[in-house]
Amino acid sequence: MSELRLQLRGYRLTTAEILYHLPDHPHLLQSFVWQHLDMAPDFPVLRRFLDFWTRNIEGKLHSVQVAHASIIAPGELRHAAVSLQLH
Repeated sequence: MSELRLQLRGYRLTTAEILYHLPDHPHLLQSFVWQHLDMAPDFPVLRRFLDFWTRNIEGKLHSVQVAHASIIAPGELRHAAVSLQLH
């Protein structure tokens, strides 16, 4: 499905910063940034990726910080508090 169709169905740009333990040095943390269109609040795409990570990648997950934002949104209309005329 195209990205535009996903966004019209409610998917939003989701960014996750994943901190994980290095396999050879478990006391050190490494950062990985993941970004994809996903649907809040359940984040099914991110959950599938994290499930894949725990099954196939040696680095044990430490923490995941998630942010998401709408790319396509309706226009915003605001009324001006002041009206001025210039001659």
